[in-house]
Amino acid sequence: MAVVFVSHRVADAALAEKLADDIRAAGHDVRLDETDLAVGDSIVEWMNAGLSAADYVVLCYSTHGVESPWITREWASALARQLQGAGVRLLPVVLTGGDAPAILADLKTADLTRDRAAGVARLLRAIR
Repeated sequence: MAVVFVSHRVADAALAEKLADDIRAAGHDVRLDETDLAVGDSIVEWMNAGLSAADYVVLCYSTHGVESPWITREWASALARQLQGAGVRLLPVVLTGGDAPAILADLKTADLTRDRAAGVARLLRAIR
């Protein structure tokens, strides 16, 4: 069982939650703000703990972009840890569209826009 942090835009919360459910159904521990954060919790502390524990960070590409301050912090943190030799892997998912940040453009994506079931299956094969 892996620890999977799902990074997404607020506008894509419902689709990210559905993806998180698919990952949970495969037996993995998912960190998702919609289901994990309670009123009064520190967002920064939750994010730090979730990213520190994550084996995988699923970055959801969106027509709303992936360049917001929060989502950028999440993927940049995972990338920095990966480059420092930590075991974390960044897994890009095309949730609704959008483009990768230039530094992540070489990473193969799981595309959920064309065939959701096939895209989820590809993602789950990447999560060990």
